[in-house]
Amino acid sequence: MDFSFSWDMLLLFFAAATLAGFIDSIAGGGGLIGIPVLLLSGLPPVNALATNKIQGMAGSFTASMTMIRKGVVNFKKIWFAALMSFIGATLGTICVHFINVKVLDIIIPIVLILIGLYFLLVPSVGEIEKKPRMDEKLFNVTVVPSIGFYDGIFGPGTGSFFSLSNIALRGQQIVTATGNAKVFNFASNIAAVVVFLVSGKIVWLVGGVMIVGQILGAYIGSLMVIKNGAKLVRPLVVLMCFLMVAKYIYEKFVI
Repeated sequence: MDFSFSWDMLLLFFAAATLAGFIDSIAGGGGLIGIPVLLLSGLPPVNALATNKIQGMAGSFTASMTMIRKGVVNFKKIWFAALMSFIGATLGTICVHFINVKVLDIIIPIVLILIGLYFLLVPSVGEIEKKPRMDEKLFNVTVVPSIGFYDGIFGPGTGSFFSLSNIALRGQQIVTATGNAKVFNFASNIAAVVVFLVSGKIVWLVGGVMIVGQILGAYIGSLMVIKNGAKLVRPLVVLMCFLMVAKYIYEKFVI
């Protein structure tokens, strides 16, 4: 299928991707910006999802590398967890063709509300590093691949799930938790992108423009996380969680 777009539409794609990359690098939920813009441009849903995934992966890669270079993330300590995230997402991407994921339409909004309320009602969450509640090895082989699996079969809220689990179960400070979440999220994104690459559903003209925007937005967002910490991350996590829930409700009961 041939897709052609005017320069003003390409500029819109770039602007949307920049904002999505900025938001995603801080709190997750950038798909709330990227996917609607792609759909409104006239792209079929599968092409919109595939194109959004490739540009989103560029953003998560940029955020991850920025956090690593700035010393927020020690990749040597989390490479195994990142690998487990990739494995989980790969299995999820395979299983999505064989299982009924409709039950997630009910479970995920509830979980997102609980995450939003947790960050909203616990002002000190992630401000200081605390004693882990779960052993690192157990966390890496259970929680991380489970969230990666979810990303492979569904996706929305994955960044928030990784961040919260890093804080609540591993006792990490919020900036470190966010940085590690970006690496885990990038690893889980790879599995889905490989599937879309093989299927040929990515619209590369649009994806290329949005990749540039994502890189810019993710880099700026990552620097903002490092500089401002919890006072920036907490309110954005709360906002994006509730916006994702609102999107679910709108799609299921209004449209």
